[in-house]
This record gives sequence, structure tokens and C-alpha cells, in this order.
Amino acid sequence: MSSMSDKVSGKANEIAGKARQAAGDMTDDRSMKAKGAVQEAKGKAQHAKGEAKDAVKGLVDRA
Repeated sequence: MSSMSDKVSGKANEIAGKARQAAGDMTDDRSMKAKGAVQEAKGKAQHAKGEAKDAVKGLVDRA
């Protein structure tokens, strides 16, 4: 996956996870809220992976 794909997919997962958590809050569904937190964390990690790829590419380009 390219760095841009990682960043976009990561942001999408973050947003979906936050929405799922909010839905879990509104319906008092702890399982849904927990799954949303996991999805949000996955999205943050995926986004960070994309940022790291960009940083490494920048270092390689300068070398």
C-alpha cells in the first residue's frame, strides 16, 4: 500500500471508529463502543504508517 493509501484508509478508519463509538454511547452498547475504539486505534496506526513511509522516502531522496 502506498503512503497516501495508508493515510487515507487510516483517516477513514479513525472516523468510522469514532462514529461507531458515538453510536455505542447513544445505544448504551459497550461492545459497539469497544469495537469503535479498536477501529479508531487501527486507523491511527495505519495513518502513522503512511506518515512514516513519507519520512523514510524523504530521507532516501535526500541521500
